[in-house]
Amino acid sequence: MTQTNLQPSTDSAPTSESRRSSGFAGIVSLVAEREIRMRLRSKAFLISTAILLVVTVASILLGGILGGTDSKPPVAAVGSVARSLPPDTFKVTPVDSRAAGEALLRAGDVDAVIVPSDSPTKVAVIGLDSAPSKVISKLSVAPSVQLLNPDAPNPFLIYIVALGFGIIFFISAMTFGGQIAQSVVEEKQTRVVEILISAIPVRTLLAGKVIGNSLLAFGQIIAISACAGVAMAISGQGALLAGIGPAIIWFIVFFTVGFVLLASMFAAAASLVSRQEDVQSVISPVTMLVMIPYFLVIFFNDNALVLGIMSYVPFSAPVGMPMRIFLGSAQWWEPLLSLLLSVVVTIGVIMVGARIYQNSLLRTGGRVKVKEALRG
Repeated sequence: MTQTNLQPSTDSAPTSESRRSSGFAGIVSLVAEREIRMRLRSKAFLISTAILLVVTVASILLGGILGGTDSKPPVAAVGSVARSLPPDTFKVTPVDSRAAGEALLRAGDVDAVIVPSDSPTKVAVIGLDSAPSKVISKLSVAPSVQLLNPDAPNPFLIYIVALGFGIIFFISAMTFGGQIAQSVVEEKQTRVVEILISAIPVRTLLAGKVIGNSLLAFGQIIAISACAGVAMAISGQGALLAGIGPAIIWFIVFFTVGFVLLASMFAAAASLVSRQEDVQSVISPVTMLVMIPYFLVIFFNDNALVLGIMSYVPFSAPVGMPMRIFLGSAQWWEPLLSLLLSVVVTIGVIMVGARIYQNSLLRTGGRVKVKEALRG
């Protein structure tokens, strides 16, 4: 299929003076406002955002409830054994005889019955149909343990934090990046873009789309972070909130810059095609850039080398650097250096993406090659 360059007629196009009089910032704000209104009118977007917030709050509250659940196993203790068991380890129900304790065990009121014994341990444990391992483990005498790094985060907590950063980055980038790509192709396919370009410059249209969707993504991240903080405070996880708070703040900062980079790439890639059926094929390289940090942080969240490299690569820094800040392995100057590098790369990508977008937006027919779009 041949390509046709549909340039608007000079008769209908406004003069450069009239464009300048509108002001670049004013036109960009109008386009951004249009993008925001379109998204906020979408029930799918509102429902998905609400579900994401509910899942975030529910997972934190559930974790707090499960983490705060009393782990003391209920036991029945006969005679003097009831007085010898530490109350901070067991829920002790004193009974007068072994038979009374066994009755509670069969009724499911206790996990085990502890009775006096002539064995070296001086007690015997009675279970129902299997050995009560939890009770036995608490009765065992464990050796003292000393840690060389007592302030190191729990490995399970590290995994949960990495999973949270990875999922939020992946979902937000894919949701809003995909919306930008769909919007670009839809306007191109329906020829709406020809009307828009006759009134405003191409670069302002691109800037408005990127800024509008970036503000929505930024707002969503802020809402998620705020809900997570409130949920942690309500569930009594203040210590965790204090530990992860700086990492969350840096995540928001890096995500803002990183998303602008990805949004520009999504828009530029989508401008190369004219049909919705071809969108996925052209944005797949950008999608891979979004997926790589997600999988890396899931499988290598405790690997200092991988996290160090991720923290300086612009499209993975929004995940890698906050993780290093949470782990305490990043020097104070490293987030600033990484952020500066991300800003510089983002500006370069925006310039290249704007050129591709401008030179491909009015071309219909077959897929525009990147080399052709760069040449103009």
